[in-house]
Amino acid sequence: MKIKYILLSLVTVFILGSCKKSFLDLAPVSNANVNAVFKTKSDFDLALNAAYSTLYIIYAPKGSMSFTGELMSDNTTVSTLAISGAFTIVDQQAFRDYSIAPTNSGVYIFWVDHYTSLYQVNIVIDKIAGATLEDAYKKQVVAEMKFLRALYYFNLVQLFGDVPLVTAPIVGEEAYNMKRSPKADIYKLITDDLKSAAADLTEPGSEPAKGRANKGAAKTLLGKVYLTMGDKTSATTVLKEVYDNYGGNKYDLLPSFSSLWGNTTAHKNTRESIFEVQYLGGAANPYSSFWPAFAPFENFSITKYGGGMNMVTNDLYNEYEPGDTRRDASFYLGYDKAGTFVPIKFNKKWVDLTAPLDGGQEACNNNFMVLRYADVLLLLSEATGDPLYLNKVRARAGLPLFGTAGYPSAQYPTVALAVEHERRMEFALEYQRWFDLKRTGRAVAVLTAKGKAVTADKLLLPIPQYALGQNPNLAPQNPGY
Repeated sequence: MKIKYILLSLVTVFILGSCKKSFLDLAPVSNANVNAVFKTKSDFDLALNAAYSTLYIIYAPKGSMSFTGELMSDNTTVSTLAISGAFTIVDQQAFRDYSIAPTNSGVYIFWVDHYTSLYQVNIVIDKIAGATLEDAYKKQVVAEMKFLRALYYFNLVQLFGDVPLVTAPIVGEEAYNMKRSPKADIYKLITDDLKSAAADLTEPGSEPAKGRANKGAAKTLLGKVYLTMGDKTSATTVLKEVYDNYGGNKYDLLPSFSSLWGNTTAHKNTRESIFEVQYLGGAANPYSSFWPAFAPFENFSITKYGGGMNMVTNDLYNEYEPGDTRRDASFYLGYDKAGTFVPIKFNKKWVDLTAPLDGGQEACNNNFMVLRYADVLLLLSEATGDPLYLNKVRARAGLPLFGTAGYPSAQYPTVALAVEHERRMEFALEYQRWFDLKRTGRAVAVLTAKGKAVTADKLLLPIPQYALGQNPNLAPQNPGY
């Protein structure tokens, strides 16, 4: 995506000094030797926007969260005709098949993507401390950057386990001596950053601009982090704050699941959205490419050129209960090719049939929700064991409530299994499934039963071999690789 190269160019502009070899070729990128100078509010506004723009890379349809959250789960597969480029077809399929090697090009790309993004965040936090600006502005900027830093480190620790903990630009050869910090230290930074951000960010609806982090986003993410850490008590406390303070007023489920998806302003930043990546349609803008990327490779009657990514499995499709309105709102059953119907299930959530073309793909006008209110409700039922919140999501889908006669209790007899099922149906293709199964300790059991060659060790990615070669202090390699 051209956005990625623009961001890498911005990083290069900010790096005014370097060592013998470009730090963009090393890992972690966030350790670059920096002497960039920011003075005015305009300087920091530009840097802030650059930091938020890294969301386009991390949550790209062919980015790290897609390949892990969906392709490593039981939700999707990848077309054998998927476009390769630097990220080869074999390397793509390795995520689906749990045959990832330390030399996998995607693993290295995802490592660099996160540390490049963290560099953008850390430079803002570092430079604004000494800036002569209003305290309120500085406080707001730091809080927003801490939210992003926590989000990215939450991704990294789930993907790689122990990783280098970088919270400020590091000068010169120090960068080559970085070691990986224990997961406990990474989670402490994440929780500390999110608690600090929640204290200083604005209330939902009063953030400086759409797409910027607010208190609700920080607390929702903190609740998910606590659950991932196994701390249900703390998760309940913070998620209840979101539910009690904002539920039904600032945040709520939309009446119809299908109204979440579309290519107009009405479908963006709705009451259900808590943190949303902002896109604009048109080739001259940062546009969404989920629709073509998640469409079949050869489907010229629908998209110009499909990416073949995250093709929907029958296993996912068949788990929807009769009458579940989310299924038909989420997937197409196939496409027409020269008068012949080709049966293949694929994404409908980000469809944009009117999108203009940018070369070979549609420049779509829809956003991507990282956090939404349905997440708060289902996480609350997971944390508390109370189906009250789960049943709000089921009611919106037009389904019998947990505990009533029509509920499929033979398949999902406990609240925990009910939440697992509900999250799969609600968040299909939204990068949640693999992380959900990891969080609840169910990944190996569920995925091996469906033919995935997964072990406990394979629930972490390998440290990229190139990074280890450049910095042996990143050793040892993760077990299993």
